Amino acid sequence: METVVENQKEDVLNLVLSGIEKGMSYQAYRELVKNLAENRATTGPEQLESLINYTQLNDRRMARWDKTLKISEEIKETISNLDSNLAFLALSESWCGDASPSLPVINKIAELNEKIEFKIVLRDENLPLMDKFLTNGTRSIPKLIVWDTDKEEVVGEWGPRPSIAAQMVEDYKKEHGKLTADFKQDLQIWYNKDKGQNTLEDLVQLLTLK
Repeated sequence: METVVENQKEDVLNLVLSGIEKGMSYQAYRELVKNLAENRATTGPEQLESLINYTQLNDRRMARWDKTLKISEEIKETISNLDSNLAFLALSESWCGDASPSLPVINKIAELNEKIEFKIVLRDENLPLMDKFLTNGTRSIPKLIVWDTDKEEVVGEWGPRPSIAAQMVEDYKKEHGKLTADFKQDLQIWYNKDKGQNTLEDLVQLLTLK
């Protein structure tokens, strides 16, 4: 039994390290999404009109988040004082509505500390990795994996939504069974009003508790 557990840990380690090695920078991801949006295409195997439209929308949203996100001096100090060598590995797709407000926040955190490396891989090209980090049994994205380079282990994970939004989704599903287009629109309105602060709070808590 112990050998099985050890093998499972080894599998996760290898998948995460491979993802970090081959992952793209946030800047490369932004360029990818921008090019896809301009050429009316999307990541993933299905070039559906709806996914293409979401990709275009997300390109504009991320451009806005990159410019407007504000981080308090207290959080800046907390992040800059972290002393561990970390790698952030995020699973995403260009069409993902929850990724567009979250990835810019994760990137800003990584920029505050030179010991934090941030890489992104596409979910549908990395399903074995995705399947090690499911949310309630589903391949929900974005999913952030926090890797401690010195300890050589996963020390945290986050996603696919900040805690308040996650509770909103859970409550809505309990009452209505599934998420409607109207609810998804309301969720984007919430993201805009929150201005990335709930994601910041979640990630600071995750990083300081690890």
